[in-house]
Amino acid sequence: MIAIVKDDFDINNIIGSAKSGNMGALVTFLGIVRDDDIDLMELEAYEEVAIRELEEIAASAKQLFPIESVDIIHRIGPLHVGDNILLIVVGAGHRRAAFEGCEYIIERIKKTVPIWKKEEKRDGAHWVKGETWE
Repeated sequence: MIAIVKDDFDINNIIGSAKSGNMGALVTFLGIVRDDDIDLMELEAYEEVAIRELEEIAASAKQLFPIESVDIIHRIGPLHVGDNILLIVVGAGHRRAAFEGCEYIIERIKKTVPIWKKEEKRDGAHWVKGETWE
């Protein structure tokens, strides 16, 4: 499943759906809103392009690493401390491929997917500069 959603997602359901008999490893990454003195985090996306880019990242990861499945769910909208932001689930026959695939995916998301973050703090709101993949 590749999705951009406004509502929270069921982590256990997504992990359960990803399991298969020929996988020996299922690696997950769950990004959550951390308490950096923010009152609210607002995520916006160019959804059509973001979905296409997430699909390309998943396909690329499958070509680069011996992984069998990739699920990526990214939230948008207003989020508070402790809310889920991003779930990546990577399934593979072996743990190394699953870990490497998951790391590759998160780094590519940070660099190429058109999703923007604005943080509202007590001293005002500001857009957060994105990261780069090296």
